[in-house]
Amino acid sequence: MFDSLTGRLGDVFDRLRKRGALSESDVKAAMREIRVALLEADVALPVVKSFIDKATNAAVGHEVLRAVSPGQQVVKIVHDQLVEMLGKEAAELNVRGNPPQVVMMVGLQGSGKTTSTGKLGLRLKNRDKKKVLMVSVDVHRPAAIQQLQQLGQRAGLDVVPPIFGEMPTAIAKRALDSARKGGYDVLMVDTAGRLTIDEAMMQEAAAVREVVKPSEVLLVADAMTGQDAVQIAETFHKRLGVTGIMLTRVDGDARGGAALSMRAVTGQPIKFLGVGEKLEELDVFHPDRIASRILGMGDVVSLVERASETIEQEEAEKLAAKVQKGRFDLEDLLGQLRQMKRMGGLGGLMGLLPQMGKMKQAMADANINEKLLAHQEAIILSMTPQERKRPEIIKASRKRRIAAGCGLDVQQVNKLLKQHAQMQDVMKKMKKGGGRGLAGLLGGMGGGGGGMPPMGGGGMPPFGR
Repeated sequence: MFDSLTGRLGDVFDRLRKRGALSESDVKAAMREIRVALLEADVALPVVKSFIDKATNAAVGHEVLRAVSPGQQVVKIVHDQLVEMLGKEAAELNVRGNPPQVVMMVGLQGSGKTTSTGKLGLRLKNRDKKKVLMVSVDVHRPAAIQQLQQLGQRAGLDVVPPIFGEMPTAIAKRALDSARKGGYDVLMVDTAGRLTIDEAMMQEAAAVREVVKPSEVLLVADAMTGQDAVQIAETFHKRLGVTGIMLTRVDGDARGGAALSMRAVTGQPIKFLGVGEKLEELDVFHPDRIASRILGMGDVVSLVERASETIEQEEAEKLAAKVQKGRFDLEDLLGQLRQMKRMGGLGGLMGLLPQMGKMKQAMADANINEKLLAHQEAIILSMTPQERKRPEIIKASRKRRIAAGCGLDVQQVNKLLKQHAQMQDVMKKMKKGGGRGLAGLLGGMGGGGGGMPPMGGGGMPPFGR
């Protein structure tokens, strides 16, 4: 999400930074380009107009025009306006009152409500140590209740069993009674949706709301919604009193305008982002971090948090000890590949690192994708333990056997071995006080020739370090 917007804004700011001084006309010309970029990203026109007016008023002041670095000052002003538009601070889920607290999930059909219900239930269970009960009151979509039951099994959460022919309000009342008697902290209510907003859906959701009296009404919306986001958000908020927004599929090719528009038109915070298909792939929405990502500044804080959640301490300490000795075998590389997958893959990591907009294009040009990680893992798994520890013994006949074992060709095996050799060199340099861990990790992973261009600025240490 936001990739196209990030690229357009990056070009604007690059030109501003190159100018030693800025005139008022320079600033206004840049703001016109930012306006076009926001509109192309599907941000609603009234939201864009308000944003540009505020940013322009701040940017044409004497402080900016006389600043030591006017270009950087404009970037900061745009960043601050984005943070303000997105909600200033991360908003917590309101589930701290007398149990059971009820979280009601609403939205259009296909927006990801049921999966989001499971994700949020798992988060409340694991992070907040809450006892969670889930229920589906969707009697219209085939298999909606069964889908929630399957998610409950995967997440280790209880789900209210269905009774044939029961109406949504009766289901909600029975679920609330079960939550009270069972000593549950939170009741998650997954409601029905339609392909478009209609009166019957709204009346049904409003009736369920009257029964459960939720502390949170979360509007679940697809990040790819586009210009319809404003009407959807306004309608649901007017009829149901939305208290927060959860955006799904933000890992897809969304323009991002929905995030900016929905927050602005409802006045309610975006609370969560669904960043993948797995139940664990749910992030808290931090306005300042998202603004930094949009402007190509990266989100190193989220990267560190994601690493701390997925890295196994004992494994990390073992790898650190080996790196300090300048040793790094193919078993270690396998561990690093798996670590990257747990942290969201190459695409997920690139989105969190500063100035990675152009690097993403370089990755695409070099044919670097998530499938490549799977291929490399398969190659290493086709090796014997001895070959993983001593890759120098892998000669022609062994390469042919490994390629046949993983269903790939010898050329791909050679590329992996070359990449590992480059990483070994990086580790040796790190032992001597160098340190281009991520650059070395990514170097040579491309589908063609020399792989990716090296990153500037020294990169970051290898994962698990």
